[in-house]
Amino acid sequence: MTVIHAPSPNFNERAKPVSLIVLHYTGMESGEAALQRMCDSEAKVSAHYMIEEDGRIFQLVEESKRAWHAGVSEWAGETDINAVSIGIEIVNGGHDFGLPDYPQAQIDVIISLTKQLMVRHNIPAHRVVGHSDIAPGRKQDPGEKFPWNQLSEAGCAIFPKVAVEPGDIRVGLSQIGYGFSAGEPAVIEAFQRRFRPAKVDGILDDETASLISAVAALTPKS
Repeated sequence: MTVIHAPSPNFNERAKPVSLIVLHYTGMESGEAALQRMCDSEAKVSAHYMIEEDGRIFQLVEESKRAWHAGVSEWAGETDINAVSIGIEIVNGGHDFGLPDYPQAQIDVIISLTKQLMVRHNIPAHRVVGHSDIAPGRKQDPGEKFPWNQLSEAGCAIFPKVAVEPGDIRVGLSQIGYGFSAGEPAVIEAFQRRFRPAKVDGILDDETASLISAVAALTPKS
């Protein structure tokens, strides 16, 4: 893969090792606009990588540095997500621009880059998450159209294949990594957006409960 360097000033030093990959959509009208924003020192936002619709990869921040992409967020008890993660921005207009489909050329590159990062930083598949996972009630990206099942088939994310008997829902969500500071309904909605995108309503129905247990079974206990 060819990586285009587009240095952003928006980063600082890491204090912890990388153990998480967070996928975002840019949510802007174009990749050019997103890149300009992430390279603007006044914006105070950035990511390590941005992937264009045609598959071009831009690197804004070195992996050894702490990019500013996660905001107020939590996963598996960690609240400084920027300190432990690699952030990948995916060019897509998101919900504000009709939530366009993700081109396959873009998905192929996301999978390839994610696999490389997993190897480089010894990150397991269950530690590849979406922005909506770490910030329930606040963020929706990468959104319901993001093909997590394709990433799972490629070995760089988890996605349940079979339903199982529901267990303790809160225990299951906690084991997966979700925090509850936004409230349980927001967490259920975030879970559905990731694992049952066809119906995202924040309601704990039987299917959602079963899926929570199925995903928890794919997540090693810490």
